[in-house]
Amino acid sequence: MNWRSVFTGIVLLLTGALLGGGLMLHYYQSGAAPASREVAQIMATSAPPATLTASASSIAVADNVISDLYQRVSPSVVHIISRQATINPFYGITAREGTGTGFVYDDAGHIVTNFHVIEGSTEIDIILDDGEAAPVQVVGFDRYYDLAVLYVDPALLNAPPLPLGDMETLRVGQTVLAIGNPFGLDRTLTTGVISALGRRLETSEGALIGEAIQTDAAINPGNSGGPLLDIAGNVIGVNTAINSPTGGSVGIGFAVPASVVARVVPELIAHGQYNHPLLAVQVFELGTEVTAPENGPARGLLVVDIIAGSGAAASDLQAAQVSVVRRRYVFRGGDIITAVDGVPVRRRDDLLITIDSNYKPGDVVTLTVQRMARDGTWQELLIPVRLDQQR
Repeated sequence: MNWRSVFTGIVLLLTGALLGGGLMLHYYQSGAAPASREVAQIMATSAPPATLTASASSIAVADNVISDLYQRVSPSVVHIISRQATINPFYGITAREGTGTGFVYDDAGHIVTNFHVIEGSTEIDIILDDGEAAPVQVVGFDRYYDLAVLYVDPALLNAPPLPLGDMETLRVGQTVLAIGNPFGLDRTLTTGVISALGRRLETSEGALIGEAIQTDAAINPGNSGGPLLDIAGNVIGVNTAINSPTGGSVGIGFAVPASVVARVVPELIAHGQYNHPLLAVQVFELGTEVTAPENGPARGLLVVDIIAGSGAAASDLQAAQVSVVRRRYVFRGGDIITAVDGVPVRRRDDLLITIDSNYKPGDVVTLTVQRMARDGTWQELLIPVRLDQQR
């Protein structure tokens, strides 16, 4: 018998037993049997993380807020149907219909919408929350800001007016809601965020709205004139335009800000129109339209013409002398406007927006101008100018 082999086998057997026992002893000392550990692992993987439960709860709360807001606000949004009579050589007089949106502005029966929604209309009806149609009258409109005010018998309205929001509290990324009638689909709700503030929006009438709100909330044809709302239900803008190559929403919509509505609509109700101020000068932009003078201001607005009989003509403003040399315009002299009441202006848009957003016809503004003296040096002058009214 090979005792050496037997001895080796016994040693290996004992070693294995000791190791196995030690491992099992350590395992059982940890307080969990193999079967219970597997169950614990399965239960742990089956239970949802606390963060997911909290997220689902937050989403449910947000959904309820938006849903409750829609139920409260949507009755104050109206569907506008405008009709325009046209003469067809084959069919005679026919009516062409357009659709848009408006909202209740006050308890006196005034409805705010876009001017382009009712432009050229011979008959206008609104569809109320209960589905009933009601005729309306045009109280006033402003082509420049694309706003219009309609009137309906207040006894027919069973909805409260929507309050205007505070533009100073708006922030990019803030949740917004749009309610309107895209493609005639009554009171459609879309949501999104404020994509940008202070956009310069040029309307079809050439108006420059300097504080337009950009949003990615879906805005389509038929949404025009409807409210853009914050999460509290305040009107922060009137949906008016989209930037789209297809004519449908691509996530770039614009709204006339509530600050403009607050300034213009009361005038439309009281007088049927809004009187826009005018600084009666023609200007060219330094650096883009004309070359800036040597050793002079690099940016500003060169005065090249002053309208006769205007407040600007009665002031000390001086226009440049214009001549043509070798098919090029040459300007000599002329004041360069750099600020209005201390607010810097570099482009024509800056001047138009500053004047229209802050003043009325008849107001006097102080222009900061740069003027070249006879010795070739530049002088800064403060010139008061009375604003006229746009015609």
